[in-house]
Amino acid sequence: MKKTLICLFVIALSCSLVFGQAKLSGRMTITKEQSAVHTPSQAAPAGLKKIYSNLGKKNDPYLDTNGWTIAGPNAGIGVVQYIGIPFTPKANSHVVETRVAVEWVTGDNQVNLSLHSDNGGIPGAVMAGPVTVTNLGVFGTCCILAIADFPSTAVNAGTQYWIVADEPSSGPGSNTWGAWAFVPTLFPFAFYNPANGGWLPGDGASAEAAGAVYGTIP
Repeated sequence: MKKTLICLFVIALSCSLVFGQAKLSGRMTITKEQSAVHTPSQAAPAGLKKIYSNLGKKNDPYLDTNGWTIAGPNAGIGVVQYIGIPFTPKANSHVVETRVAVEWVTGDNQVNLSLHSDNGGIPGAVMAGPVTVTNLGVFGTCCILAIADFPSTAVNAGTQYWIVADEPSSGPGSNTWGAWAFVPTLFPFAFYNPANGGWLPGDGASAEAAGAVYGTIP
């Protein structure tokens, strides 16, 4: 069996994706792509409208080699971390479904997804869920999405809400290590290394977790 190297990185940045105060050290998980063949992501649900999405095309909706670490307390990687992404509806809507690029690394193959209100720029009270999603795609492959269906939940235009991915404190899922993959956007930069001839071009990964919210819009 071919072994795949998966690394856990620590970065310090100002980012609302990781819970807590404004400036935190967030953990990223990075791997090599395990398959160049992309399976198209699941079709969008008929009858529902897109409330929010930063996903790319169905054959390339997210970057499958880089993502925010999701880890339960028994994952054995020295960190517990859960991730939330904010979204703001443009119109009064009802959330019915979320689709996120959460993938599995080790442990139980599952993640809990829930809808939260906003509490001053971080996730607040649970509005719907959690829904346990199993059979996640393997980190480093594309393009299976983790899909959670919620009871129809009202959200207001211009108000921020959160989709949260976490694991339970004990029992199944508490040993899960997963990764919430980034949007499929690479930004150009340049780095200087005199040993390699000076300035060289490079590409960096966006640090925005990929996902979408669907529902009804009256």
